[in-house]
Amino acid sequence: MDTGILAIDQGTSGTKALVMDTGGVVRSVVEIALSLRTLPDGGVEQDPGELLASVLDAGRRALAEANIDVVAVGVANQGETVLAWDAATGEARSAAVSWQDRRSADLVASLGQHAPRVEEISGLPLDPYFTAPKLRWLKDRGHQGDRVTGLDAWLNWHLCGHAVTDIATASRSLLLDLATRSWSSEAAGIFGLDVGELPELVLTTSEQLSTTAFGPTLPLSALIVDQQAALWGEQCHVRGEGKCTYGTGAFYLLNCGDTPTHSRHGLSASVAWVTHTDTAYCLDGQVYSAGSAVDWLIRTGLLSSSAAIDHVVSGVRESSRATCVPSFAGLGAPRWEPRASAQFEGFDLSTTPEDIVWSVIDGIACQVAAVVAASESDLGSPLEVLRVDGGLTSSEALMQHQADVLQRPVEVFFSPHATAIGVAELAYQGLGMGPLAPHRSIVGRRYEPRMSGDQARERRARWEAAADRAGAAARERS
Repeated sequence: MDTGILAIDQGTSGTKALVMDTGGVVRSVVEIALSLRTLPDGGVEQDPGELLASVLDAGRRALAEANIDVVAVGVANQGETVLAWDAATGEARSAAVSWQDRRSADLVASLGQHAPRVEEISGLPLDPYFTAPKLRWLKDRGHQGDRVTGLDAWLNWHLCGHAVTDIATASRSLLLDLATRSWSSEAAGIFGLDVGELPELVLTTSEQLSTTAFGPTLPLSALIVDQQAALWGEQCHVRGEGKCTYGTGAFYLLNCGDTPTHSRHGLSASVAWVTHTDTAYCLDGQVYSAGSAVDWLIRTGLLSSSAAIDHVVSGVRESSRATCVPSFAGLGAPRWEPRASAQFEGFDLSTTPEDIVWSVIDGIACQVAAVVAASESDLGSPLEVLRVDGGLTSSEALMQHQADVLQRPVEVFFSPHATAIGVAELAYQGLGMGPLAPHRSIVGRRYEPRMSGDQARERRARWEAAADRAGAAARERS
C-alpha cells in the first residue's frame, strides 16, 4: 500500500499542507490564505490563533484528501517572526510580530556599538529583520512574565508538546553561535535576554518528536525554516549552488558547504540544515518586498492582478529610465537600511503607469542580482545558474529580466511547492529512508540572458545608484 509524508509550509501569506507519496508524487495540496496587518509605525502583525488554526486545518484536510497512509510529518516555518505566550497554557499573549516588522529599529540603533561582535558570533548583521530585536521589543512592552520566542517554537509546542526550535531556524535569531551551533550567552546578554529561556535546539531531522495534532500519532521528523527547506527542495545540496524564492519577499540562499562562511559583502551567514549525516551552511540575501511590492501596485490601481504583469509591461519602451528601489519595508542585504522607503526615479511627463509597473519589476530583479553578486564575491566563484521558485516565477517578464540583469541562466522549479517538497524530503530522511524520487528533473522552464553584458551593467549601475540614494536618505532622516 502507498505511504506518504505530510509537509506543512507555514508562510506569511498562507499555510500550505501537502502529502507526497514515497514515489515523489504529490497526492494532495491544501492552501489557506492568511491575513496580515500593517501599522503606520512600521509594525507588521499576524493573528497567532489564525496561524495555528491554519496549520491544523490544512494538515488534516490534506491527509483526508490524499487517502493514503502517512508515516511522518515535516514542518517549515516562516522564520524571524516572534510572539509572547503563556508557557503553562500555550495561550498567545501578543500578536505574531512579523519578520517584516521594523518597530525595533530604534533598539537596533541603540545597540550599534555591539554590531561587529554580534555579527562575529552569529554571522548576521544587526537588523530588526532577525529575531532577537523583536524579542527584546516585546519584553519591553509588558511581556516580562511571558515566554517570548520565535513563532515556530510556539507552534511546535502545540504540535508536539515541546517548545523546540531547529538549528537552522535558530541561526536566524542573532543569538546562535554559528561556529558551535549552540545558543550564545554573550549574544543573549547584549539584547538583555536570558539564554536559559530560549527554546531547546533540535536537529533538522529527528525521530525523537511526535504529534497527534493531525489525527494519528506520527513522527515529527523534520523541522526547518522555510527558505532552507526550499534550498533543499531545489537540490542545492552542493557548495556553490543557489536559489531564490519569490514570495512576499525574495530570498536568495547559496550553499557554502560544511564550513561557516562569514560575508565580507553585506550578506548574512546561517545554518542551512543539520541532519544526522550532513551539516551545511549558507549565505543569504533578503529582498524584503517582492510579492508585497506587486501587491502595492494592485492596491494603487496600477495593476489588476499579479497575473497581468506580463501583459502590462509588454509594451514598455526599451528606453524607459523609470527606476524603482522597492524598499517598501526597508532595505535588506547588502545595504541593511531598515528605515529606507521605496525610491522612484527617472519619472517625467512621458512616464506611463506601465513604466511604473516595469520599474518595480526591474527593481526586484536588480536587487536580487545585487545579492547574488555579493555572494559570488564572498565565495570567490561565479554562480552557474540561479534556481528559482515562488509565485512571481509565473511572470515570464520578471524571470527573463532576472536572467538578463544577472547574466546567468534562471531555472524555474518544476513545481510551485518547493518549500513543502523540501520539507517532505527531509522528513522522509528523518526516518532513516533514502531520497524521495531521486531521478526526478527539477527544472520546469529555463531562461537564458538576452540582454548584452553592457546593457545589463548599465541597468544595474542605474539601479545601484538609486539604491545608494535611498539608503543615504534613510540615514539623513534618522
